[in-house]
Amino acid sequence: MANLSVNINKIATLRNSRGGNNPDLVQVALDCERFGAQGITVHPRPDERHIRYQDVFDLKAKIKTEFNIEGNCREQKFVDLVLANSPAQVTLVPDTEGQITSNHGWDTVKHQDYLKEMVSLFQNAGIRVSIFVDPVTAMINAAATTGTDRVELYTEAYAHNFYDNKEKAVLPYAVAAKRAHELGLGLNAGHDLDLHNLRYFSESIPGLLEVSIGHALISDALYLGLENTIQRYLHQLVHQ
Repeated sequence: MANLSVNINKIATLRNSRGGNNPDLVQVALDCERFGAQGITVHPRPDERHIRYQDVFDLKAKIKTEFNIEGNCREQKFVDLVLANSPAQVTLVPDTEGQITSNHGWDTVKHQDYLKEMVSLFQNAGIRVSIFVDPVTAMINAAATTGTDRVELYTEAYAHNFYDNKEKAVLPYAVAAKRAHELGLGLNAGHDLDLHNLRYFSESIPGLLEVSIGHALISDALYLGLENTIQRYLHQLVHQ
């Protein structure tokens, strides 16, 4: 069973829209843990439109499960933030400034030397490293040469094509996962996974260690309640 890491960015967006501290981001993270989530994910961005840098320090002081900080390591402030908080995992994402959401993985061939440097920096600080990649064998091969511990497969294409042909949609991910295993890489996944497509994905990708889910899970919680929603997502990860 893959672990479920709940991305709480959207909780921070709601809080920031009104000012103050309602909803309380740290309390929501603690409740996610209490309701069964095995990890908490945040993705701070330079404009702090959702997760604020101070949130990371506040969360680090309180949460008990795995803490995953994802973001653009080309921003020195992000690098400093990660090193100051020493999360269980840092996920390197090639965002550009002002980007609404992550929409592509790293070109691990083109940026191989840079990624080697960043992987080494974080690993030397005792932090597990995952690189956000598209499900392309060449990107998996080059990611392995950086020394990274894991890769996170960017799953938007799978989610987008799921209803048209789920077998075809998942195939590139199964191939990429097989290659990652051959190279000794741990395997995470995230982006647009939800209650409809998560089970098939997890059943089709052997050895999947972690999924990071935020937008869909928080949206579902508006109707189903947070505890019920987390339990439903966990149930999708249990293979029958």
